[in-house]
Amino acid sequence: MLKRPRRNRKSPVIRNMIQETHVSAANLIFPLFIVDGENQKVEVKSMPGIYRYSIDNLLREVESCLKLGLNAFDLFPAVEEALKDKYATESYREGTLYLRAIEAVKKNFPEACVVTDVAMDPYSSDGHDGIVKDGEILNDETLEVLGKMALAHAQSGADIIAPSDMMDGRIGYIREILDSNGHTDVSLMSYTAKYASAYYGPFRDALGSAPKNGDKKTYQMNPANSREALIEAQLDMEEGADFLMVKPGLPYLDIIKLLHDNFHLPIAAYNVSGEYAMLKAAIANGWLSEAVIMETLLSFRRAGATSILTYHAKEVIEKGWVK
Repeated sequence: MLKRPRRNRKSPVIRNMIQETHVSAANLIFPLFIVDGENQKVEVKSMPGIYRYSIDNLLREVESCLKLGLNAFDLFPAVEEALKDKYATESYREGTLYLRAIEAVKKNFPEACVVTDVAMDPYSSDGHDGIVKDGEILNDETLEVLGKMALAHAQSGADIIAPSDMMDGRIGYIREILDSNGHTDVSLMSYTAKYASAYYGPFRDALGSAPKNGDKKTYQMNPANSREALIEAQLDMEEGADFLMVKPGLPYLDIIKLLHDNFHLPIAAYNVSGEYAMLKAAIANGWLSEAVIMETLLSFRRAGATSILTYHAKEVIEKGWVK
């Protein structure tokens, strides 16, 4: 045999020399949950090792991550039920928990990259990403709320704003709002292909943001569809998105590759809460080894993702698997 591929696998040095895909700390974005109060650090039961932080402890966690070389963070608020209403007015009210958190992180750690979530569901009494009327989600009326929310985030210091609502036209609407108010440097990371997935359960537990009635299938994508993602991506690119995101990540590697192969914008993958919980449960029970974590992150990079939002971000750096 003239061709023996195993020659290139015979030692760690050679295997590392020809490795095609790498994950670095620069590729990772760490999602962090925020709660009101002081000295709060409450573990999310369905996500071992992941916590809800009050702002004082959030700052300690961010500082700890920065020392490790983890520099990008996506913030998500757990909002008290009493503050929620049908129009998510708490999302852009001056002095609200989320805006104070953004401001605190940027004031104390200006070098940190803060990504913010734009969607109504954490603040909505209906638990939906849009305004609900007679059981229907109102697309165009919701855009006004999303625009106010995005502008408040930019004014508070957000580096990247990530609309996760899946309303039609929201990227162009938000881009116009930001630009007309002098925030031309604030990036938009669009949840371009966000699927109506069963993998979101632990996240909704963490924020208490599950829909009160119905589901999200009229605005999130059908898991059976792939070509539809091309339509969404084309629209987001034309409307001014700087990143295209696929969510969830692991069951949708084909969608990550599809967008990577067809568009020249950076592709982000969200390694969602259900994927994290699934691996952590299997590892805790001895069914899988911890090696599955890096194998999973590599799969996102191999498919074409330049950025990975993952709850494993700090862990893999602390353990020396990623630098």
